[in-house]
Amino acid sequence: MLDIRPSPIAGTWYPGDRESLAQSIDSQLQECDVIPIPGELVGVIAPHAGHRYSGQVAAYAFQCLKETTPEVVAVVSPLHYPLPSQVITTAHDAYGTPLGTVVVDHALLDRLEAELAKNEGFDIAHIRCDSEHSLEIELPFLQRVLPHSFRLLPLMLRDQSRSTAEAVGHALGTVLADQSAIVVASSDLSHFYPQETALQLDAEILSRIEAFDPAGVLSAEEEGIGFACGRGAVAAVLWAAGDLGADQVKVLKHATSGDVTGDYNSVVGYGAAAIYRQPHD
Repeated sequence: MLDIRPSPIAGTWYPGDRESLAQSIDSQLQECDVIPIPGELVGVIAPHAGHRYSGQVAAYAFQCLKETTPEVVAVVSPLHYPLPSQVITTAHDAYGTPLGTVVVDHALLDRLEAELAKNEGFDIAHIRCDSEHSLEIELPFLQRVLPHSFRLLPLMLRDQSRSTAEAVGHALGTVLADQSAIVVASSDLSHFYPQETALQLDAEILSRIEAFDPAGVLSAEEEGIGFACGRGAVAAVLWAAGDLGADQVKVLKHATSGDVTGDYNSVVGYGAAAIYRQPHD
């Protein structure tokens, strides 16, 4: 029997029963007006608040995956809890959601860990029963848009410094080079600013994402002109996607929590983007 990580957020961050969750996600996907990506999709960037708040933005990213058939999906998120390692993954065999189980590819995780240990000298901590929402929140969307079974490569970055993000990104690019894979970065944008300020901060981050500038995404916060709580996850995925041949990013959607709640005095920003490889003659 599979050792399944129990969900700590089903029923709160998203609907807790199969039918309601499927209907909710399908409705958000149907409301997206996504322009076809002019190339081969390599990855996406999606927010990770509760589905009520950011699900409609996340749907724009995941809608792009409907025509893809990856065997592996790597999801890279930040870690909101203090655990004693730079990079965290699950020790369980699979993640459980109301839509079923998503099996973790521990063989590929072993390859990734060996790559990181060889080149950077740090390990990935394998944790049981973690409370992190930012990785799990993406899984029900993946389960609805990918009708086939896929293996999960879950990574949570406690350390979002450039050295860690770049090392993880290039290691991912190496181990996924011989896989049929999609990479997913999980990140919200600015937190708890008035709407007008949030729009400025988010626009700066999104412009650096669209410029395919992972180092710029990381430095925006240091410069005080942009913020993304998963900046390291975004940067790592951009570095990985670049190694996998991607050369373009298209921002698909931006909104804030105020667009849902009507309270624009203190908002959280959400963005969705597609990372792809342009066709070459």
